Amino acid sequence: MKKVAVLILIAAIGASAFIGCKKSSGGLTITPGVLSIGMEIGYPPMEYFDTDGKTPIGFDVEMGKAIAAKMDLEPRFVDTAWEGIFAGVNTKKYDCIMSSVTINEARKKAHNFSKPYIQNTLAIVLPKDSPLVINSPQDLAGLGVSYQEETTSDDFMTELAKQGLKFTPYEYDKVMYCFEELKLGRVDVIVTDLLVAYEYINRADSPFKIVWTGGEEEFGICMKKGNDALTTAINKALDELFEDGTMLEISQNIFGMDLVSAVR
Repeated sequence: MKKVAVLILIAAIGASAFIGCKKSSGGLTITPGVLSIGMEIGYPPMEYFDTDGKTPIGFDVEMGKAIAAKMDLEPRFVDTAWEGIFAGVNTKKYDCIMSSVTINEARKKAHNFSKPYIQNTLAIVLPKDSPLVINSPQDLAGLGVSYQEETTSDDFMTELAKQGLKFTPYEYDKVMYCFEELKLGRVDVIVTDLLVAYEYINRADSPFKIVWTGGEEEFGICMKKGNDALTTAINKALDELFEDGTMLEISQNIFGMDLVSAVR
């Protein structure tokens, strides 16, 4: 009986260890079994809330779910204000940032980045009935220009200001506020990501139009500097998602076109 009891105990311990390890990230993530993802959920079509105001949806959300599945982890999305999003990954509030983060040299010095997963450019947006003629960023002189603060649009307009362009800046903490203000006539123009502009101009009866695009850039997944193990694991998952067609499927479902293949 003792021998049988010992065998049962060993089998139970083995089963328990197996169950405990099945979803374990082995120290790869902050919470075992979970990939926690920081994002500013207010940036359609990349990341925003569904009509219930609670469920995150969008391109980065679907990609985050797919990456977590490849890593045998559960995704957990952490809504974070953009101005604090990089500090959050540094202080381990989440494992990574999937929130339309442009890869640039300054950010690469401060953080780890995955391989790029989608290309983007900047866009200038006007109301359809605007009498303004804008063929280049220099035509923004004297106008009220809205953009989301601490984004590449902010960097772009700041650089133009340094070069001598005179305009009135209207900075908002969410890009949706830029479009609301433009619709109400409180600003003249928006500078934003083309991927975001597509979302607004493709809506039925959209009052907006794109009048300029430029400044090619790429988005990547951002992690704490030195977190090479997680970076490698996420890159592996991304590679598999491109190879098996999942990234293309997500792009077609969200945008109605292929906006991802060009980065590969």
